[in-house]
Amino acid sequence: MESAEFIWMDGEYVPWDEAKVHCINHTMHYGGGAFEGIRFYKTAKGPAVFRLKEHMKRLLYSAGVMEMDCGYSVEDWVNMTVELIAKNKIKEGYVRPMIYLGYGKMGINPVGATVNCLNACWGWGSYLGHEAVDVAISKYMRIHPKTTVQDAKITGHYSNSILASLALKESGAHEALFLDYEGNVAEGPGENVFLVKEGVLKTPGPGCILPGLTRDAVMTIARDKGYEVQEETLTKEDFYEADEAFFTGTAAEITPFASLDGRKYGDGKPGPISSELKEAFMKVVKGEDPKYEHYLTYV
Repeated sequence: MESAEFIWMDGEYVPWDEAKVHCINHTMHYGGGAFEGIRFYKTAKGPAVFRLKEHMKRLLYSAGVMEMDCGYSVEDWVNMTVELIAKNKIKEGYVRPMIYLGYGKMGINPVGATVNCLNACWGWGSYLGHEAVDVAISKYMRIHPKTTVQDAKITGHYSNSILASLALKESGAHEALFLDYEGNVAEGPGENVFLVKEGVLKTPGPGCILPGLTRDAVMTIARDKGYEVQEETLTKEDFYEADEAFFTGTAAEITPFASLDGRKYGDGKPGPISSELKEAFMKVVKGEDPKYEHYLTYV
């Protein structure tokens, strides 16, 4: 990954190589932190951050689930992020804000641990690195919704995603797809998922997924283009029999499936609806579609 000049830490801009935390910090040992992943894009008006305010609302919601009061408002995080990008002079890249429990308390119960904050940005290109990806259903189940708060973006949730990603070497696929505790399709390790069947878009509903902000935007864009979009329970057979399938996410943006468990979609290249939505989405994030200007915060 690329580095930047500064990282914001607890109210101060710290040189990238000097941004340190103590090795005995609660979040590193137990996973009880909250974070966001946010992209910003080069536009004719300068860098533009996609859905910045909504991301920061979710950051504070997730921190609240873990009973972490960071002392900063959504507006504070928004302004801080704009300033951070400007200070680092990066035109396009990725933002990683995080609220975490710091040094001074061990033991699983975090009451009494200090609450710390950081915000970093860097240049970042394609996440999955392929025009279309080969996908394999993971041997691991997505986290049961009664074991956690599923719609919070908590660091510890991602151990589940790490295991699924490590297991990909068994299949040779580029990315994994989780089933939920009932055996229905949930999401990817860091992405939501859609299928296309006879011109209709379908995606798993809330319950066992993190309802992504990119997912929400893609649903809006698709409906505005006249497509029917349904949230419903979907099986792996539904995905095997679909005409197209694709991931959505901040990092993945819109990434079509080439295959699922060795079953190829068409000729293995992005399908027509996936391609149309990806082109439309990229125009939105690059400030080329005034209808969706409200999604962007300019630096």
